[in-house]
Amino acid sequence: MSGSKILTVSFLTYPKLRTLSLQLHSAVTGSYVPGTYSIVFVNCPNERIARDIARTILDKKLAASVNILPKASSLYFWNGEIEEATEIMLLIKTKTSKVHMLSSYVRSVHPFEIPEVFSLPMDQGDVHYLKWLKESMEEN
Repeated sequence: MSGSKILTVSFLTYPKLRTLSLQLHSAVTGSYVPGTYSIVFVNCPNERIARDIARTILDKKLAASVNILPKASSLYFWNGEIEEATEIMLLIKTKTSKVHMLSSYVRSVHPFEIPEVFSLPMDQGDVHYLKWLKESMEEN
């Protein structure tokens, strides 16, 4: 294998190696690694759909907790026009590693043509809460 191929393979595997080393460090020291968990935001057209999505996400162990925030006023561009709607917002607490699966699930069941699904990493949190998040998403 040439030097350039080895260098390319090294760069491709670096994120995985970094993630593994951070997880090992966290396990050994008991410290939280920022970004291990994320909050995913999803807007829904009504409470029934929001509750159905939230329950299924929890049943599938894609998250540990979902807050359902009622009646968020939304203004947005759609088809070149400013639209206004009242939506229900979900705040979903999950492992960052599950965000892609969670997003795929939401897209597959959400009634909006382009559902609002985005996440922000958790920088810090109470150590007991973060431990509970981890334990809540473990498979039995």
